[in-house]
Amino acid sequence: MNAEIRSADLPAGDPHAADAPAMDARAPDAAQPLIRCEALAKRYEVGGGTVHALRELTLSVNAGEFVAVMGPSGSGKSTFMNLVGCLDQPSTGRYWLAGEPVDSMNRDQLAAIRNRLIGFVFQQFNLLPRTSAQDNVELPLLYAGVPRVERQARALRRLQQVGLGERLDHHPSQLSGGQQQRVAIARALVNDPQLILADEPTGALDSRTSIEVMALMQALNREGITIVLVTHEADVAAFASRIIGFRDGRVVRDAANVPHDAAAQLAALEPEQG
Repeated sequence: MNAEIRSADLPAGDPHAADAPAMDARAPDAAQPLIRCEALAKRYEVGGGTVHALRELTLSVNAGEFVAVMGPSGSGKSTFMNLVGCLDQPSTGRYWLAGEPVDSMNRDQLAAIRNRLIGFVFQQFNLLPRTSAQDNVELPLLYAGVPRVERQARALRRLQQVGLGERLDHHPSQLSGGQQQRVAIARALVNDPQLILADEPTGALDSRTSIEVMALMQALNREGITIVLVTHEADVAAFASRIIGFRDGRVVRDAANVPHDAAAQLAALEPEQG
């Protein structure tokens, strides 16, 4: 395996980074939503005018839900995900994550709650290119100050969970796109988060690999992990049990959905050749 990761190797702006030591995640309170937003708004001053990226949003997501967030560019879905992910703060309104008032937190508190409660998955994987799968998955634990032996054990367990137990020493260039996304999912899971935020996780993948990733997401959701996924693709949103649509900074659709079974779809596909 690669040598010990150095702080200089860490990617700038990684949302898994914490500027304060992470605390143990608490089990969600069944009596309250995991995500609760009340009149949440985000405004930007641009060229002497005001852009209303998010307008007085009120909604909740319960623990254990699988939610797909859809909408055209500029609809507010990315702003919503940034606020939910504790990467930004609202201009006005309230936001609670697992009962904690995020809107009143300072920078260090936001970083700590990100590392403690949230795992992130991105379209372009955001893996360190010259670092092994094992070391990439260890990154959030390194930020959190977890001892090396424990880091290695937890990363191994998550890589085995996503089917990459035999690829620990492989660098991203030695992995397929689907395998790289599995490494990214293992990294999102390594801190035992209550919530996974996935931003277009299938956007860089072919159809079969996209279904494989969604089958993994559904399996994680069945284990109790809450998933909020941004996608432009209706066939990807169809795997969620709730679909929220954004337009012009507002929610224009919020409906339950009977999810497609990704594992069943995958089993019905013809075997890959070669």
